[in-house]
Amino acid sequence: MPSTKVSRMFRTLALLIVIIAALYLALCAALFVFQRALIYFPQPAALETPASLLTLTVDDAHIQVSVRPHAGPKALIYLGGNAEDVSRNLPAFSQAFPEHALYLMHYRGFGGSTGSPSEEALARDALTLFDKVYDSHPQVAIVGRSLGSGVAVRLASQRPASRLILITPYNSLEGLAAQRFRWFPVRWLLKDRFESWRYAAHITVPTLMIEAEHDEVIPRTSTERLYRHFAPGVATLKVIPGVGHNSISDSPDYLKLMGAGL
Repeated sequence: MPSTKVSRMFRTLALLIVIIAALYLALCAALFVFQRALIYFPQPAALETPASLLTLTVDDAHIQVSVRPHAGPKALIYLGGNAEDVSRNLPAFSQAFPEHALYLMHYRGFGGSTGSPSEEALARDALTLFDKVYDSHPQVAIVGRSLGSGVAVRLASQRPASRLILITPYNSLEGLAAQRFRWFPVRWLLKDRFESWRYAAHITVPTLMIEAEHDEVIPRTSTERLYRHFAPGVATLKVIPGVGHNSISDSPDYLKLMGAGL
């Protein structure tokens, strides 16, 4: 083959490699810049009246909390999923847990709350809500679903919760992202890691973990890996059969298990 053709072939190959590398770096940059838009999907509140809302002022934001007031020692704080309108749980929770005052937190950007969501912001907001609730209710159960399980386990490691319930929980968001975006250096790109395993070992209160048998979002291996980070005897893992990640709350066993965990 003439040397000019060889030279041309190598130049073309080098150009192709440069283009592919540039596209890959552009995709990495896009993931880094827009990652929180892939994690959080703010929802408006469907059920809100002045009587059912509490507003917390936290740092630079106003956090809306859907509430069902109830006198007595028991309260429940609920931290929902990444695309959940937590207010929709209020009727069912009110009926299922009549002895508990209910506090369902709308994350920043959700349900009328101001500000932008991030792992650290949600953690601070949850601490503020717990301290507010604990002033009136000495027995505070913390419930976290999906994304909220990461907020809940961190909160329970830092405050005197009476019970902890984790619904479709994960070991870490970093681990989930690494599985979904296998070809990208997620470890270096991710800002919000939600490393639940780091906090699990510090939990001493009775903990119930509820898993969906056919969870298509959070693999069973992730949930079971988190379970192994709890001290022996602290956590119990229950599986609801025949349901997926989003349909788990449709099962009649869902509220029954939660009630048993309280």
